[in-house]
Amino acid sequence: MIEAITTLALTTALLLGSPGPAPLALAGVGASFGFKQGLGFLAGILLGLLVAISSVALGLGSLFEQLPMVKLTCQGIATAYLIYVAYKIAINTNGIEQRAGAAPSFKDGFILNLINPKAYAAFLAIFSNFMVPATSLVYSAMITVMVSFIVAVIVDGLWMAIGSKLHQLFSKPKQALYLRFICAGLMVISVLLGLFI
Repeated sequence: MIEAITTLALTTALLLGSPGPAPLALAGVGASFGFKQGLGFLAGILLGLLVAISSVALGLGSLFEQLPMVKLTCQGIATAYLIYVAYKIAINTNGIEQRAGAAPSFKDGFILNLINPKAYAAFLAIFSNFMVPATSLVYSAMITVMVSFIVAVIVDGLWMAIGSKLHQLFSKPKQALYLRFICAGLMVISVLLGLFI
């Protein structure tokens, strides 16, 4: 069982930790607003992810496979939200000592992951191939959800912490502007690549 949990944890870390829209959004929020200001957004991302994990565990994730239009609709909404978050990151003009700007909120993070088809796809792969073996299917699903969520908390927290450390390196307004535009631009590029690849 320890081997299965280790494999699940590593797989989840790789799927959630690779640079994509949500990790880049977290890094961008951390870089633009700081870790403390971004905690609401992080909490929203994590709760939305927990809903996605639970939905897949309950078998609702297969909806995307059966109804491609639902998947396309969710992709469109998620893309719009990610571009909105990128915009909020790019327009933040506060200096390092005054991060009181309107950081993306809990609701922004929650909706972003709630309607993010990539989250459902990642957990469909996990639940199809890496469920922790247990005495019952319910117990197996519960352990898999718990391990996946703990890994998500760590990985997503690290992305935002890395972003907040970048913010400290770019303390001058011109450097901060470049950092915000780079984070926002990478988010938009990753969203567009996700739509066409």
